[in-house]
Amino acid sequence: MRTRLALAVTAAVAFVALGVCTAAFLEGRAALYQQLDLSLTQAARLAAKQYGDSPPGVASWDCRYLAAPACAQIVPVDPRKDPGGGKSAYRMPVAPATRLVAARELAPFYTDIVVEGHPARMLTTDFLKDRALQVAVRSDSVETGIDRAARRLAVTAAGGVLLAALLGYWVARTGLAPVTRLTATAERIAATRDPRHRIELPAPGRGREDEITRLAGSFNTMLGELEQSVTAQRRLVADASHELRTPLTALRTNAELLARGDRLTAEQRERASLALGRQLREVTGLVNDLIELARDEEPQLLVEQVRLAPLVEYCVGAARAHWPGVAFRVRVPAEPVVVAGVPARLSRLLGNLLDNAAKFSPGGAEVEVGLVVRGGAAEVTVRDHGPGISDEDLPYVFDRFYRAGAARALPGSGLGLAMARQIARAHAAELVAEVAPGGGAMFRLTFAVPG
Repeated sequence: MRTRLALAVTAAVAFVALGVCTAAFLEGRAALYQQLDLSLTQAARLAAKQYGDSPPGVASWDCRYLAAPACAQIVPVDPRKDPGGGKSAYRMPVAPATRLVAARELAPFYTDIVVEGHPARMLTTDFLKDRALQVAVRSDSVETGIDRAARRLAVTAAGGVLLAALLGYWVARTGLAPVTRLTATAERIAATRDPRHRIELPAPGRGREDEITRLAGSFNTMLGELEQSVTAQRRLVADASHELRTPLTALRTNAELLARGDRLTAEQRERASLALGRQLREVTGLVNDLIELARDEEPQLLVEQVRLAPLVEYCVGAARAHWPGVAFRVRVPAEPVVVAGVPARLSRLLGNLLDNAAKFSPGGAEVEVGLVVRGGAAEVTVRDHGPGISDEDLPYVFDRFYRAGAARALPGSGLGLAMARQIARAHAAELVAEVAPGGGAMFRLTFAVPG
């Protein structure tokens, strides 16, 4: 890219330099000839007055000298009146157009000729009646000036092309410096697989923000997102391996114990079988939760209009069956509240919130579930009366595998709230956790309701 940009800039500047030099040469050449032609016209007027009564033929032949005045000759309309009986009597070229000028059938014209080996400029005009007047002067000085100007302009053009090449290289090197740094950073990341590298950007206010700088900033932002993604992936793998290690160890222990079933009593075999089944369900649930968390968004083909009130009541009914020892109290409005979403995923979201509230509810306490519509938004709240969430744990309750100190002795893998937050974001909803007034935890799920 740098080479192509340098060549493009060089070609553009060189084209302009050559064009300017060519235009200057043509303009200077035209000006010199215009001045020479003006001098010839004045000389022709003087010659017409001086030789107006002279017969056809050469009237003056001094133009062979550089500093001499113009030479002149008179050509009649009728070739039979030529002196000596033909063109040989003339020292300057006599063409058929010369007779036409004499007859005033053709306008006067200029001709470049050679006089005794020297360049000259000749004017053929009709200043005399029935005769053409030809006047010539040497044009050595004009030709010399044109050659000198051509050489100088050629040197100037060559210097312009060289300067254009230097400017093209400088522009390419300076303009593409951020791209070079971006390329080097990308290659370094590809070689080291470390997304912590960044492109150096000018300090705010010390440089103009152009497209390349914005590209480098966007690349740094992308690297930051990539670093967070890689860190989250590594943390997920580490946390998943930690969470799977305990149930897998228990599974192996119980499987080995059942393999020696002939040494166990019937009661011991029953307990080992029940423990093995429970641990298999835990591992299956953990793996299913990990698969659910790996989904970044909801399938668009499954999105439909979901009525929130019946969905909330259905999820609370399922939670009552799963937690028979916990009381649930529901408040939903009579008017329909409709949002766009995937019903199965929204059921999973609400089910996770209700399971979390039921798990922390003490005996005899209620889990309060409410649905209200205010300000163009539908808000679902789930509140328990348990120990609540400490200020230290509140920022991390939605992190994967995070379990507060009070929850470490309770069943679960620490993925339910993380999954709930992911489903909420996929539905453009906001899920927050807060400390409920009077104790306990409250989770607030807010949907935008179309007007």
